[in-house]
Amino acid sequence: MAFLRAKQKAQVIEKLSQVAPPGETFIACVHAESGPSPWLAAALGEIPLVGLIIVLTRRYYFLTLTNSHVVINSANRWNNRPGDVVAAFPRHAFPVNRVKRASIWSSMYIQMPGNSSPTRLNIHRIWRAEMDQLSAAFPPGSIDPSSQPFDTPQGQGYPMPGQPMPGQPMPGQPGIPSQQGFGAPQGQPYPPQQPYPAAHAAPQGQPYPGPQAYPPAQPYPPQPGAQVPPQGQPYPPQVPNVPYPGQPGQPGQQGYPGQR
Repeated sequence: MAFLRAKQKAQVIEKLSQVAPPGETFIACVHAESGPSPWLAAALGEIPLVGLIIVLTRRYYFLTLTNSHVVINSANRWNNRPGDVVAAFPRHAFPVNRVKRASIWSSMYIQMPGNSSPTRLNIHRIWRAEMDQLSAAFPPGSIDPSSQPFDTPQGQGYPMPGQPMPGQPMPGQPGIPSQQGFGAPQGQPYPPQQPYPAAHAAPQGQPYPGPQAYPPAQPYPPQPGAQVPPQGQPYPPQVPNVPYPGQPGQPGQQGYPGQR
């Protein structure tokens, strides 16, 4: 069912993206059906023709919460594909009241355009998380006192474009860090640094000793048995540099094991 919900919400967003104003952000999508309580409809369904009448008169909708509106789309009776937009209300003027969050079937009453009385919409529990998100657009006092508590606060509209989220500073104001890093407490200077012990410092009033000159280098005496070239004759010619086995440029040599 979660997969089906994700697919249905994707279809609604795709449908609304064709007509949404620029910069619209989609937050939550809820499926609802009109008519009396599903529990009452199940009881009346035992009466011949009454259950069929209830099914045929019931309407299905998608309620989508955006950053600025609550949009209501019609939904197909058989496959729940989203249809045309029925109504679009600004978030601060969502005409909903008598909202009740229940264990199985939640309900709310919305004043649809062109209707003289509010329309009851029933929401199944599989859409409870989305309904909790939608509750951010509920006006104060619209929730039934006997309703179960919502997981998100109600009566707080979503910030309009250009306004910060709750708890964030206004543009141009310095932010308040959420946690303090290492270092001295705020508003207190660091403690003064202590000088090094006197044993490591030069005596007061006396400069550091100047650098001492090294004595002139003396040649080492010749070692017994060492061959010393005659004075005035150059050293013998050096052997040409031969690369190590495996180095480039030496034919016939292979590299280390495993290297070719």
